[in-house]
Amino acid sequence: MTDPTPLDRAHLQAEATGADTDRLAFWNALAEAELHLLLDAATDDAVTPRLVEIEGARYALAFDLPERLEAFAGAAPTATLSGRRLAAMLAAEALGLALNLDDAPSAQLLPPDAIGWLADTLAQAPEEAERRIAEVAPPGGLPDALLTALDGKLTLAAGLARMAYLAGVTYEDGARGHILGIVDPVPGAEPDLARAVSEALVFSGLDAGQIDVTFLRAAQPLAASLARHGLRIDLPRPEPTGPARDAGAPPRLR
Repeated sequence: MTDPTPLDRAHLQAEATGADTDRLAFWNALAEAELHLLLDAATDDAVTPRLVEIEGARYALAFDLPERLEAFAGAAPTATLSGRRLAAMLAAEALGLALNLDDAPSAQLLPPDAIGWLADTLAQAPEEAERRIAEVAPPGGLPDALLTALDGKLTLAAGLARMAYLAGVTYEDGARGHILGIVDPVPGAEPDLARAVSEALVFSGLDAGQIDVTFLRAAQPLAASLARHGLRIDLPRPEPTGPARDAGAPPRLR
């Protein structure tokens, strides 16, 4: 018997508690999962997923383990891609997702409108704003679910920055909040890092305005202030690997 996968555990937790935070955690796990899409055919630039129609809706079939796909369909062509990329592809064709069908703990049908919601959520970009900080203080009052989500998202951002500091702040206009100062980001990585923090907020069930993100160099005075008062989060170094998952343009569905 296969050990439960992260998707299995996230789904079982959501089913057991029914809590909104646990349901959102499942969607986050799905977005970050590596999924194996069952195909009818494939070319260099397009794939034809195998579809099933249930009660008038069409579903593509995908599995989080190759052996689960093989147990369901035998030897068959497949495409491996992230859950976030698959959601975008399926939403563009108004398709649902038949996930881990057969006897996996996470086996379920995710209808087209749910996949559309996930794709729209993942496509949202954080808003930019300019605010002046008057005071920096230790962080406080943030829920554990958010801290766990932030840690998970920043772990996936290995190699994109050196570290981050989470702190409480008071702005010059008197408003108070929290800020995540990301230190020495790789040039060009700022949008991906900001989006990762925004997703951590969304999938924790919190409003996107609960944490601001700023990008700093270690020599800047604000970085020193955040180091004195903030919670330090070290981003892992990237491990040497082969070609990155989902690198390049995604195949088209047809």
